[in-house]
Amino acid sequence: MRAGFTNPEALLLLLLFIPIFIYYKQYIDKKKKVSMKFSSSHILKESLNKKTQRKLWFRQHLPFILSVLTIFFLIIAISDPYIPLKGVKKGVNVVLAIDDSGSMAATDYKPTRLEAAKRAAEILIRSLKPKDYIGIVVFADGATTASYLTPFKDRAIEKLRNIKQKQGRTAIGDGLASAIDMATSIPNKKRIVILLSDGVNNAGSISPDEAIQYAKDSKVQVYTVGLGSEGKVVLGYDWFGNPQYAELDETTLKKIAQETGGKYFKSVNDKTLDEIYKTISKDIKREWEDTSIKDWFIYLALITQLINVYLIYIKYPIIV
Repeated sequence: MRAGFTNPEALLLLLLFIPIFIYYKQYIDKKKKVSMKFSSSHILKESLNKKTQRKLWFRQHLPFILSVLTIFFLIIAISDPYIPLKGVKKGVNVVLAIDDSGSMAATDYKPTRLEAAKRAAEILIRSLKPKDYIGIVVFADGATTASYLTPFKDRAIEKLRNIKQKQGRTAIGDGLASAIDMATSIPNKKRIVILLSDGVNNAGSISPDEAIQYAKDSKVQVYTVGLGSEGKVVLGYDWFGNPQYAELDETTLKKIAQETGGKYFKSVNDKTLDEIYKTISKDIKREWEDTSIKDWFIYLALITQLINVYLIYIKYPIIV
């Protein structure tokens, strides 16, 4: 994408400078003739050195030059110039989908998996750009909204900190679908979902495959984070005293990321989880957007005209 003009036809107004310069030259020539005919000022000027003559020329023509510049800047402003700047206008819709099922109460991450996930998510939220929007969805047996899309990061962090541990199974499909709904609720922005889970999809009414297709149809990019440990983590025991271990379905999380244009990350401890969220924040690709700079030229026009007024009425009240 290149720089350009929204209203290029307005540049035709620059042709007005042709008659302006012609008229000004005629005016100066006429003024010289009158000066030579009715006064001896031309004799005085001829006796001045070149440096002094240049100063006199500068004082004589500077108001006209500044006026021309003012008109030039205004014409450029009317043509509405733009330049490509990255993500400064629209920002990005970022939705965090956080698993808060019973397995997230495991203490292999300190103090628990859920609290570690919340802390890491806060790192990401604080790193977002001012015009980015952030929303939060949590899911266990089903999905619920923890924080609606908002540009106010502190409010989202407050909602994030208030998320409580739930019991139940893991509805990855429902959580992803709800996050997609939220990401698309504010149009004309790039949409990203960051889904974190430590389990296998075993609940909900929407399958992961259906949620993947929904993400693709909605043009939502999904990053997935698999939360696990290097060793087996015991979540509890069954009726017969057999240990129940935490299971992580990396295959599903990888598929979600790959088919939606995102990336999959595997976390094995608190440190890697924090690093993953820092990486995701840096990895978010922002689209180049046309940003109008017409205000810059309006300011330049105002400055040149103020300088002109200063020179004519204050600095040099009598222009030679």
